[in-house]
Amino acid sequence: MRAMIAFTTAVAVGMLVMLTGPGCSDEQDPQTGTPSGRSDQNPARRRTLSAMPFQNDAVDAEHQKTAQTMVNDGLLFLVGQQEDGGGWRTGTPVGPAYTALVLKALVQHPDFTIDSPEMERGYAYLLGYQQPDGGVYDPKNPNYANYTSSLALMALAASRDPKFNQAKRELIAYLKNRQIVPGSKDPKGRTVQEGEDIIGGTSYGKHGRPDGSNTGMWAEALHQAGVPGDDPAMQRMAGFFTRLQNRSESNTTSYALAGPNDGGFYYAMGESKAGAGPGGTGLRSYGSLTYMGFKSMLYAGLTKDDPRVAAAFEWIRRYWTLENNPNMPHDKSLQGLYYYYHTYAKALRAWDRPVIKDAKGKEHNWRQELIDALAERVKDAQWVNNADRWYEGDPTLVTAYAVLAIQETMGK
Repeated sequence: MRAMIAFTTAVAVGMLVMLTGPGCSDEQDPQTGTPSGRSDQNPARRRTLSAMPFQNDAVDAEHQKTAQTMVNDGLLFLVGQQEDGGGWRTGTPVGPAYTALVLKALVQHPDFTIDSPEMERGYAYLLGYQQPDGGVYDPKNPNYANYTSSLALMALAASRDPKFNQAKRELIAYLKNRQIVPGSKDPKGRTVQEGEDIIGGTSYGKHGRPDGSNTGMWAEALHQAGVPGDDPAMQRMAGFFTRLQNRSESNTTSYALAGPNDGGFYYAMGESKAGAGPGGTGLRSYGSLTYMGFKSMLYAGLTKDDPRVAAAFEWIRRYWTLENNPNMPHDKSLQGLYYYYHTYAKALRAWDRPVIKDAKGKEHNWRQELIDALAERVKDAQWVNNADRWYEGDPTLVTAYAVLAIQETMGK
């Protein structure tokens, strides 16, 4: 997706990562010398990919090698899951969303050009879902239209191919039209008035109740497509996230006033996927939504010293962990883990600091720690979350999340 730079001297230019070959389940990985754990004969697994280079010097040679192996293994696992029609997991309720995620991961690797057979078929399948209104979604199941259209725009933007410019323009217009603004109609036909809490958000359905996940994906898509932070739609989005933040100095909704005032974010007006705040009042802040709100505010051009951004960063420092989705209750702590990893990587890359010092003063190389966390959890070239919620029991989705997260560690 971005211009490639030279490897460090420890990882030579042109190094090839051998991903697999004929053999049994105890075949050794040539990068690590450890068993690869693969016994299938899928032709995709027997390909050789070049190592995707790092564009920063924050990651040491050992972690680079581990990351490159995981990315290539993961991508070839995903290639092996492509269906005859060109898409991925096409029978799921989220329609073309899986295909868009996988295409973005593939096109960001130098060996998968837009003219590669997998890519041609994949993009043709994806754009086969573009509707007359500009959105990319399954018209039989339009409830996920915001998610699928946002992910489709990310995949098209990542390709950097001018032949998709018209489709991108239509998607940008479609997504902007989904944002709740004064004058929008709510599901009951009521006209939304200036100053309402829901303004700036986006939802599953057409102008239904907005939430931070839908709005964060929407903001990510527009950001990747080049919509500037000072665009009115992005500014409205920042205002909506302000009203999802547990910070009573800038959020005067009843939820924030009753909440922990810790600078973190919750899911929607009146709902947190982590439950109630301390003492059963307000809404509990949690990791994936806090990182989502944090990066969305940065995309809208808020500076690092903006009090809302600073408060969110203090929350990140306080709840620093990659063992679970931060501050989710114990019985839910692993839910949404890979969504969190994906969001964590994007947010901290946007923050543009190689090392984060947590609230106890310990320094963290966030890129290397993420690589370590994913290396601990990979099995047979794929990832899966046994705490299956939000489709994270599906290895295609979770492997796409993991590969995309690792690719973020490779960027500047």
